[in-house]
Amino acid sequence: QVQLVESGGGLVQPGESLRLSCVASGFGMAPFAITWFRQSAGKEREAVACFEGTGRHFTYLDSVKGRITVSGDVAKTAASLEMNGLKSDDAGIYYCAARRSFCTHIESVYDNWGQGTQVTVAS
Repeated sequence: QVQLVESGGGLVQPGESLRLSCVASGFGMAPFAITWFRQSAGKEREAVACFEGTGRHFTYLDSVKGRITVSGDVAKTAASLEMNGLKSDDAGIYYCAARRSFCTHIESVYDNWGQGTQVTVAS
């Protein structure tokens, strides 16, 4: 059974940094992709970035390009999302989702989801 555990959310001030982590268990040696999605107030959930078991990573959200670092640990089936220069628009619930394949921003193909972690950006 696949289980995703997220950590790292919290309250930060504008301009500060935050690191989110996601560990997926139950994938064994299968190829994997872990994508971060964000659900902001009044908006649809959107893909932020993805880390693959091949070591490749992708950024999907234009508004965070240049401000995030996507990384992971292939042996642990884990991914991290470090966000710098946080803005109020970055606030929301961040979910990690995993699949046994390559990265994609398409939400519907992910069948394993974490519980979500809240990121609040306020002074």
